[in-house]
Amino acid sequence: MKIEINEKYCKGCDICIYVCPRDVFVKSDKLNKKGVYPPVAEHPEKCTNCQLCVLECPDQAVSVEVDEE
Repeated sequence: MKIEINEKYCKGCDICIYVCPRDVFVKSDKLNKKGVYPPVAEHPEKCTNCQLCVLECPDQAVSVEVDEE
């Protein structure tokens, strides 16, 4: 599973952290260029591809791709 947060679009609202039923995301401890702590997909192996993070992100900053195996 490939999970990306586009920091160019992310405003650090943390909605993806709260809607994820598998606790894939955590808040970063590093500020980005916008001065916010963006989420990080710390546990991508837990992702079930439910796409809630993608659907709920108001800024379309989250993308999830299934690995072709």
